[in-house]
Amino acid sequence: MYNVLICDDQPDIVNALKIYLTPEGYNLFEAFTGAQAVEIAKNNDIHLILLDVMMPGMDGYQVCREIRA
Repeated sequence: MYNVLICDDQPDIVNALKIYLTPEGYNLFEAFTGAQAVEIAKNNDIHLILLDVMMPGMDGYQVCREIRA
């Protein structure tokens, strides 16, 4: 089973992605801020991150750099 992290500041987007991915058997994690995404990625074995690049505060590019560091 693959672990997928969905990070977007808009709950409707997160919910829409969950609707499509849940029936496929993915184990989903959700984050609504960049800081939440970084914390989830550090504490779990995440295989794929669907990341919004235009979020307030820590944007997706900063999140990506933080996770990769």
